Amino acid sequence: MVAIIDYDAGNIKSVEKAFKYLGADTVVTRDAKEILRADRVVLPGVGAFGDAMRKLNEYGLADVIKDVTSKQTPFLGICLGLQLLFDSSDESKDAEGLGILRGKIVKFPNTDDKGGYYKVPQIGWNNLNFPREGRLFKGLGSDAYVYFVHSYYLDAADKSIVTATSDYSVRIDASVESGNVFACQFHPEKSADVGMQILTNFMQV
Repeated sequence: MVAIIDYDAGNIKSVEKAFKYLGADTVVTRDAKEILRADRVVLPGVGAFGDAMRKLNEYGLADVIKDVTSKQTPFLGICLGLQLLFDSSDESKDAEGLGILRGKIVKFPNTDDKGGYYKVPQIGWNNLNFPREGRLFKGLGSDAYVYFVHSYYLDAADKSIVTATSDYSVRIDASVESGNVFACQFHPEKSADVGMQILTNFMQV
């Protein structure tokens, strides 16, 4: 059973549809008991960091997520779901993240160090580079393309947990893995065959 956490954030239905396509039993829920007994848990999301943290706290889900990750249940954060796992975000300076992993969420600059101009948010396909082997990326080629939609990116404090990077005005930490906790800044559910392979790999960890 895959529990997809419902905290009024967008993109939940497309995540649910992707897992059902792969044959997984899924439940979209904010019920603590359902989440805690699930075999795998997914935190999706699009939207603002501060608003999302307020919802997680309002529904009592912040503590549930911490309990899930501490009991070694495979856990996947997607897009905003990745960002919420970390300490803070430039988007909402008064909001504390879950702090399960160390790092901060930073706003993209519009220019790179050579003066090149970049539109923010980044919307569209971009390639991944793999600084170390990650279980989510088993079976993928060395230059996989995935779909991004974001204005803020992760700067992880511990680079040893970073399993994928991408470049868009700066190098970003695009995916992390720490024990049973996995997270992607991109949307695997919108990333065609590459994304389905990533979700399949998550189902097999």
